[in-house]
Amino acid sequence: MSAIAGIYQMNKEPINTDHYKRIMDSLLHFPADDTQVWIKDEVFLGCHAQWITPESVDEMLPFYDVEQGMVITSDAIIDNRIELFEKLQISENKRKTIPDSYLILQAYKKWGDDCPEYLVGDFAFVIWDEKRQKLFGARDFSGGRTLYYNSDLTQFTFCTTIKPLLSLPYISSVLNQEWIAEFLVIAGMVDVADTSITPYKEIKQLPPAHSITVQNGKVSLKQYKYLKWESSLQNLSNNEYIEAFQEVFQQAVSSRIRTYKTVGAQLSGGLDSGSIVSFAARELKKQNKQLHTFSYIPPSDFTDYTPKHLVANEKPYIKSTVNYIGGLKDHYFDFEGRDSYSEIDSVMSHMETPYKFYVNSFWLKGMFEQANKMDIGILLNGGRGNLSISWGDAFPFYAQLLKRFKWVRLLSEVKSFSNNVGSGRKTILSSVLNQAFPILQRNSNLSTTHTPLINQEFANRTRVYDKLRNLYEIDKTGQSLIKDSVALRKQHFEQLFQWNASNSLAAKLSLHYSVWKRDPTNDLRVIRFCMSIPHEQYVQNGLNRALIRRATENYLPDNVRLNMRVRGVQGVDWVHRIIPKWNDFTSEVVTMCNDKTFMEIVNEEKLLDAKECLNDPVRPQHAYSSHLKVLMDSLVLFRFIKNEGR
Repeated sequence: MSAIAGIYQMNKEPINTDHYKRIMDSLLHFPADDTQVWIKDEVFLGCHAQWITPESVDEMLPFYDVEQGMVITSDAIIDNRIELFEKLQISENKRKTIPDSYLILQAYKKWGDDCPEYLVGDFAFVIWDEKRQKLFGARDFSGGRTLYYNSDLTQFTFCTTIKPLLSLPYISSVLNQEWIAEFLVIAGMVDVADTSITPYKEIKQLPPAHSITVQNGKVSLKQYKYLKWESSLQNLSNNEYIEAFQEVFQQAVSSRIRTYKTVGAQLSGGLDSGSIVSFAARELKKQNKQLHTFSYIPPSDFTDYTPKHLVANEKPYIKSTVNYIGGLKDHYFDFEGRDSYSEIDSVMSHMETPYKFYVNSFWLKGMFEQANKMDIGILLNGGRGNLSISWGDAFPFYAQLLKRFKWVRLLSEVKSFSNNVGSGRKTILSSVLNQAFPILQRNSNLSTTHTPLINQEFANRTRVYDKLRNLYEIDKTGQSLIKDSVALRKQHFEQLFQWNASNSLAAKLSLHYSVWKRDPTNDLRVIRFCMSIPHEQYVQNGLNRALIRRATENYLPDNVRLNMRVRGVQGVDWVHRIIPKWNDFTSEVVTMCNDKTFMEIVNEEKLLDAKECLNDPVRPQHAYSSHLKVLMDSLVLFRFIKNEGR
């Protein structure tokens, strides 16, 4: 795990010593096990290294292969090492000590610009190919690591983070109006749809699943990975599907616990993180290593106001998982005294951009802080599980059965599903009917009441809607035009921006705290498997999320594995936490709404309407308030613009 950087003088001028020192000095606030640079004529490469894997200890980065005339700097953990050893014909006696950067360099030597297609893992790397006078780099398929760059006619400059680039005299910090416009238009947690841009006009980002080539004074990008949706694993028995899943998932988990440090895992009371912990614990026991679990719980003075089918404090379910698996060291953190509002500047400093995940921001950062204190090297996480291993909404599948006249099976499924969730069959059938034929729903012809947060003149000036129509299927309110869950899942894996923001946060937190977040549910091999099996493997015999429920028999306790009546919800205490800071929050909102320059980019009517909610007494139940979401989204952006300059 490293922060990497470099400069390529395309005009053949020698590297300016002051420039490369500025970049490397800007990385000094990150902890490091080693810092090295490589400079030759018009090329500088640097690496601010944190050793995580056994092979990375004492690794030389940048690494110069004199024979091949190639030098690499990399920020990478490669997970398909065994497969690459075979394809690259690396001898058995060398495999235990070969670092991942060497594997990447050998892959480039064999496959050239196609080498990223053969890599599984989280990575960003850059190679200087001396013989071809070419700079080549790539970022992994979902953006697990970050890479930013600036280019003009004379030089190309890159770095893992943004701020070192801004330290250079030839790179301006002028804000990017296109990025801000997308941030304001898109609803939900997505920041922007164009993963090539940043909040700074002169700094670009290498998108996930892309490679970059700098040669003959030109910079070119290529998307090397496309996830294709096809049901290629057909006609297997239920047991064969489960066995195949267990094999590929164990492979993904085992390859992600490769560290000489302690292994940790974020654990909730659900299926995704519980599955990861169970599979990881089995492998770690073989290595005589203990797995530490990190769980978030609300503060002791929080009263759960959520409905009976939701639970804010998942500790009883977490404890059940911990006791069933055995041999774990469990930790619980309520982060008392911390809140989403007070930590805006801190989170944004790490993130280097505005963000929308403020509800969970303080404890996501807090988990890395706590892991660092315990010398955790790898922190497992199941963030993408809902759309890979534990996908399976029952109602779309039942709607398909209804429309295909498979009524006998439908009634059998509904009967079992009704018993599992504790709801009446008539209620379930009504929901299935509405799913199958949306036109029958009452008020279905009413237009949405949502309005975008962007100022219309600003939207017109940036032409943001024209751009988003080509990138992201949304209406003029920022809402997705796709409502079907199957189509949404397909869209999710095909679009590059869905996980860019959260993965960028994890990559930057890893640098601050020397802890690498690894997500087995986001493993390329796991995703390909989950995309290739029939829908009925995810919904059957009255079970939603049926694949993971069946695959974790004897891995998880049944009260967790088969739980369909209660769902954990994290973050419902965020308003409760900021009540002591409510006067400060209100005062800043007033300041924001009086800022004429800021009001020129936001929807003034929408923002002032949201501000009216501050006239009412604040209560924890306001965590679901759309008005507070408008205020927090706006406030984060306002703070960023104020801090970074207009």
